[in-house]
Formats: sequence, C-alpha cells, structure tokens
Amino acid sequence: MSSLIHFENCFSTNDEILTLLNEDESTAVFTFNQTKGRGQYGNSWNGVPNQNLAYSFGIKTSEIKVSDIFLNYYTALVIRDYLDKLTNADCRIKWPNDIILNGKKVCGILIEKKKVGNVDYFIIGIGINVLQSDFTNLTKAGSVLSVTGFTLDLMLFSQNFHEYLVSRMDNIPVEEKILRDYNFNLFRKDEISVFQKSNLRQNGIVKNADNNGFLWIDLEYEGLQKFFHKEIEMLY
Repeated sequence: MSSLIHFENCFSTNDEILTLLNEDESTAVFTFNQTKGRGQYGNSWNGVPNQNLAYSFGIKTSEIKVSDIFLNYYTALVIRDYLDKLTNADCRIKWPNDIILNGKKVCGILIEKKKVGNVDYFIIGIGINVLQSDFTNLTKAGSVLSVTGFTLDLMLFSQNFHEYLVSRMDNIPVEEKILRDYNFNLFRKDEISVFQKSNLRQNGIVKNADNNGFLWIDLEYEGLQKFFHKEIEMLY
C-alpha cells in the first residue's frame, strides 16, 4: 500500500513529506505549485504554477535492497520508462539523473536520506515539466507539451505516475540489470559530444556509467577518464 497526498501549494515536497511519513506504508506528496524546490547540489527547481509536477516519495531505507547509487540509477530508469511509454518520444538519461526527452531536459531528481523518529527513509524528489511552454533563457529545458505537443491532465498524469513508480519500487531488480539498462538508455552514449572541463573545451565520447557512480568519457586530448558529478559538463 502507498498513500498519495496533494497540496495546492507548498515550499518543497521533500520537506512537506517529512511530517506525513508512515512506517506501515510508503508515502508520496505532490503539488503543481512548488515555490522553493531544491535540486541537486544546491540548485533550485521551481516551475510555473499549475503547469508542472513536483512530487516526493518516501520509503524506509530498509525496504530498498540496492545501494544509494543504484537507487539513483533505478529511479531515473523508472521515470524514463514512464515517459517513454506515455509519449513514444526519444527518452534518455543524462548522467547522473536528468531525463532528456527529444533532446530537452524535462525532469530532475533529488534523493535524500532522512531520519524521522528512529526510522531512516529515502526521500525521492522528482520534478517533471508537463505543460510549461515558455522556456526563455532555459535553452536546454523543455516539457512534455513543448517537446511532443501532448496536452495532459496534470492530476491524472500525477496519479498514474505514482501508481507506476510504486509498482516499480516494489520490484527492484538486481544491480547488474539496473546498470545494464541504465547504460543502454544513457544520453549520447557512444556519440561524439563536446565537453567543458575547467577552461578546456574538447570532444569526447561517453562510454559508460559504473557501479560507483562515475561516468567514463574518452576525451579527445586526455583519453579515457572517469568523472563525478560537476567535474565535467556536456555541452548540447
């Protein structure tokens, strides 16, 4: 079982969920008007009101039988699969966990560990651009609507997404399969891309993500190297 709670508005779903967690079942909250959303590494994630989904899912860490890195990989895979089935568009994962739909970022993920009482939880925060059409000054961003032309019912989209996520979290495969599927769906894998590293811009080819969370890139001037988040930027 899992509960799903809707807020007309809130600061951050990852914060709001903390007072609603239930030891007996997973809990999720969502809103279409998040005013102080957080992304990875201090970034913000705030969408236009009533056009996008801000969603957080809380589950006890004891229920998750894979490592933190693989939970991150798997969550990205679940969202990719959901949007792929819904839109039939080209849906990929840009390492480590941005979801790219037809070349535009439509989703970001923030996973946090929180202790509530004496229980440890994973809080999986997900922001999906659904109906937003104006991305002025956000050239890499898009939404389901702007990319595919699909106009979706936000409430139905959110409820269906929740049901899909819960079903997938109840059946997490072994780490070997997660890594294989993650790399199969990796954005621009085995293609020449441009990367920015410090002040140097050079071509490179994404080879694979590994089980420690690193991305391996074969760079034009420096050869095959591994990177952690924020150590290198793909320009696309």
